[in-house]
Amino acid sequence: MKKILLLGSGELGKEFVIAAKRKGCYVIACDKYDNAPAMQVADEREVFPMLDGDALEAVVKKHNPDIIVPEIEAIRTERLYAFEERGVKVVPSARAVNYTMNRRAIRDLASRELGLRTAKYFYAKTYDEFKKAADEIGFPCVVKPLMSSSGHGQSYVHNEGELEQAFNEAMEGSRGDVKEVIIEEFIDFDSEFTLLTVTQQNAPTIFCPPIGHVQIGGDYRESWQPYTISDEALKQAQKMADQVTKALTGTGIWGVEFFLTKQGEVIFSELSPRPHDTGMVTLGHTTNLSEFELHCRAVLGLPIHDIKLEHAGASAVVLAKTDSDKPLDYNLNDVLAEENARIRIFGKPNCHVGRRMGVVLTYGDITADTTALRDKAKRLAATVL
Repeated sequence: MKKILLLGSGELGKEFVIAAKRKGCYVIACDKYDNAPAMQVADEREVFPMLDGDALEAVVKKHNPDIIVPEIEAIRTERLYAFEERGVKVVPSARAVNYTMNRRAIRDLASRELGLRTAKYFYAKTYDEFKKAADEIGFPCVVKPLMSSSGHGQSYVHNEGELEQAFNEAMEGSRGDVKEVIIEEFIDFDSEFTLLTVTQQNAPTIFCPPIGHVQIGGDYRESWQPYTISDEALKQAQKMADQVTKALTGTGIWGVEFFLTKQGEVIFSELSPRPHDTGMVTLGHTTNLSEFELHCRAVLGLPIHDIKLEHAGASAVVLAKTDSDKPLDYNLNDVLAEENARIRIFGKPNCHVGRRMGVVLTYGDITADTTALRDKAKRLAATVL
């Protein structure tokens, strides 16, 4: 029986724990607050700030896990190297987690070392550096903290008058010790997509069918599968995903994000070394194995025969409409009354306006109209709260 220490216990971690428990694993779920979603299905829980390196060290020493699975960015990631040296498997690897938790490291790896096509970008620690970079890139442009997730601190800047507010929001939205921003050219893309990429211990890297998605302010709102893309563009995306995951090393599932321009060019955007928000659409049986099952098998070194598209599907998030320090009441009737519709409530113990509290999944046969499935998912998601 493998003992897994999960660092971060949100909705993605919850589904991973369920997959791991079905394989006989023992899971300790950790987060900075109690009763987080993954804690509700784990064997044990630990509540502590994971940016506190000594507290993280104490928890690892207490539980002596076989595997550490990070689920969030706000971790004292440099400590993972020491755990790895002591024989603890870090997922995908300590190198991968350290690189991908910081936009500077992953962007420089992709653009400068691997030569992948990315948006033009600069870094800035001061407003003067930021203003100079904006003058170089032009408007509109995109501003993000170097360390953040779920769109925190991210904004689109349309003119010089919006620069100061965007800089301040990016600094305030930073996670961890890094107080620096990245400013990028705005890519006039046709659409965005995620390529779930699975790296394995003793087998080739494999890919899920691409997933289309919509983000607002950098935060996932809906996704669908399959996503229409040419064979040539898909090959470009797979090649880039293979290059960057091999450079980062390790096993597990990766959410590799791309832009597809109106001219059909594929541009690398970002990468997460874990299940991806947009991949929740796979919970609706779009693929024969969900992203969480794939991640679990890759982490444990178990075989994955293949990944097949079985249904067309869509997902839409359920957003909180109020602030509350108590569990919410959910209307499940409208979703469950519909054919080929499902809902997953995350189980977050409190909320604020705009927080993701659940996801609605719709699906049909492989040839089903994904636009109709998306509309259905969004319509039903709006009825839950």
